Amino acid sequence: MRRLAGVAAGALLVGVTASSGADESVYAARVMRVFDADTVWVQPDTGGRWRKLRLDGVDAPEICQAMGVAARDALAARLLAQAVTVRERAHDSYGRGLVVIEREGEDVNAWLVRTGWAWASRWRGQGVYGKDEDRARDARRGLWATGEAPETPRDFRRRHGPCEPPWPAPASVAR
Repeated sequence: MRRLAGVAAGALLVGVTASSGADESVYAARVMRVFDADTVWVQPDTGGRWRKLRLDGVDAPEICQAMGVAARDALAARLLAQAVTVRERAHDSYGRGLVVIEREGEDVNAWLVRTGWAWASRWRGQGVYGKDEDRARDARRGLWATGEAPETPRDFRRRHGPCEPPWPAPASVAR
């Protein structure tokens, strides 16, 4: 019975994964705030409330972590007040949309990893942006500029917990 339940759960998971591409939401927006290097707020071109989004496939330093502000500022310089295309595939446990952001046809998530300001999310060694991270490490860009391996955000949160306010104010567009 347990085996049958496991097979059924696995089939359900595969079904959700397979259908997630079909359920992808794509919309045009303007970036209004860059909270940290993997969390942004956008205003959809159709109007309505701002949306808090989490960049999918990347993990950037916490804002209170070494290089966190520099990574945030690099993303803000690239995106703040810019028109973008948002590809939202799901929501995380905090209700943020998990997205790939494109600006002028460029995958900004890939750019963030390629320039060394974020790690590629990997599952069992695989990840969409894994090769971009390897190249950034080899070229000593961003987080790897010193040649020392930076602490991953996950390990940082385990040791220190979440960043406590006050943290550096997010970059935002004046209303």
